[in-house]
Amino acid sequence: MAARAHGPTVLDDGVRFDVWAPRLDGLSVRIGGRDHPLRRTEGGWFTAEVAGAGDGTRYALVLPDGRVRPDPATRRQPDGVHGQSQVFDASRHGWREGIWAGLRQEALTFYELHVGTFTPEGTLDGASARLPDLVDLGVSCVELMPVQPFAGQRNWGYDGVHLYAVHEAYGGPEALVRFVERAHALGLAVCLDVVYNHLGPEGNYLLELGPYLTDRHRSPWGDGLDYDGPESGPVRGFMVGAARQWIRDFHLDALRLDATHAIADDGPRHLVADVCEAVREEGRAAARRVHVVAEDDRNDRNVLDPPPRGWGASAVWADDLHHALHALLTGERARFLADYGAPGDVARALEEGFVYQGQRSRYRNAPHGTDPRGLAPERFVTCAQNHDQVGNRPHGQRISSLLPWDALRPLSTLVVLGSGLPLLFMGEEYGEPNPFLYFTSHSDPALAKAVSEGRKREFIAVGADDVPDPQDPATFRRSRLSHRRDGRHGALREHYRRLFALRREHEALIAARWPEVEVDGTAFTMRRPGLVVRANLGPAAAGGLPAWGVAIDEEATARTDSPQAFPPDAGG
Repeated sequence: MAARAHGPTVLDDGVRFDVWAPRLDGLSVRIGGRDHPLRRTEGGWFTAEVAGAGDGTRYALVLPDGRVRPDPATRRQPDGVHGQSQVFDASRHGWREGIWAGLRQEALTFYELHVGTFTPEGTLDGASARLPDLVDLGVSCVELMPVQPFAGQRNWGYDGVHLYAVHEAYGGPEALVRFVERAHALGLAVCLDVVYNHLGPEGNYLLELGPYLTDRHRSPWGDGLDYDGPESGPVRGFMVGAARQWIRDFHLDALRLDATHAIADDGPRHLVADVCEAVREEGRAAARRVHVVAEDDRNDRNVLDPPPRGWGASAVWADDLHHALHALLTGERARFLADYGAPGDVARALEEGFVYQGQRSRYRNAPHGTDPRGLAPERFVTCAQNHDQVGNRPHGQRISSLLPWDALRPLSTLVVLGSGLPLLFMGEEYGEPNPFLYFTSHSDPALAKAVSEGRKREFIAVGADDVPDPQDPATFRRSRLSHRRDGRHGALREHYRRLFALRREHEALIAARWPEVEVDGTAFTMRRPGLVVRANLGPAAAGGLPAWGVAIDEEATARTDSPQAFPPDAGG
């Protein structure tokens, strides 16, 4: 039996409103100054059909004591997270994307971007105008950090509270439709970051309606969402319905599930397994390839293994390669980086996916990880940096600010041509000089202060007592991309272009076969049939390569006369 849908459903002659609110004795929907009572039905649901309502109709929920609240499953919030909701009928859009069947998993190369800081406009339309640049770069999938509405105008997006809607400052739902349509026309897939481990602290009114949260589970954000209690069915349905909507109504190609290790669910079937199944059902119905990528820091293969043992995610963010490379190159050993730093850690991440496969972690003071044998490289998403690894530093420094410039060439070579599906964080391809800082725009000063203090505990480097104010608009503005193309920035971007072109030639091999890795000092050699990649991660010559040198051989001997060949160089 299909789960009951939350929120507004557009009918031929009106709109049906469905709200799960078992804590209330009554509930109405207010439209144009008139209150329409909702009928209470079995299981704490309230429902009503309002004739004449339709796309664009503004409405609000009215509680028995007169409090006026937005619909938690609103499809649009034109006046912010505290304001009225608005009906959005996605079916009214006539898609012009042509025949789009999605991308094979082996072809996915991700470009993670934050809509608000990617362009001066800070909108989805502004980002859409730059999509041809990403096609030219050679990535295949744009990964949007969360676009669900949050308090104020500025936020990373992980404080979203209306999980079916699109932040109005980004352009609202129509802008997301236009963005996806444009991306598909250019041959790009689109992945959306979604958050089902918590809700933001401002604009979240769910507890007034029902037991959406429970103190049986605790998370870094407080009480956990109730996914396994006796009344958890509608809560699970709320999240699964949102996931379905992104695939069905917005034609998205993939969802990235934030911090699945923080989704507490002790029931017989984990929420993530339900989300994966629902997303694939929607993909089959639309005859499109769709994917679910989980962010999970446990190195747990159950995230990837099929049900009933596992959750069945398509791929997982595999942090070990990042950690191993970062620790080796920077010498940093704070927090989780204490577990890394040896060249052998880089080699194992490249050869097997997980460095930690059950051995004891010094940082966690416990065994960590599982055995990944039998999992293909395409099940792992790897990176040299992402929004967390940059933004969780006190001053938001990117890797290009922490390493010698010449080190960026061998580093990028090992990630793009290494094992797994590579992910770039916006601006990485040309060595963006601006930081990516943590920023918010909460309206409650006490909340803003509490969030700022809490963030200090997340930092992975020194300097946590001297950080830019997240509430200061200047902090947000400093995080905007410069889109540099001059001098060494343009040369680095061209290096990335060549790497992605070469990867496309060998994507099936790279996605399916783990390389044999040799280590000679700071030099690493990855061998696959027909492709040998060598990179020196050190400031002195090693392994027959100059300092920071790179060499790529597509045959038995290097094809130095080919534009796709990478002869040994010093990084320029």
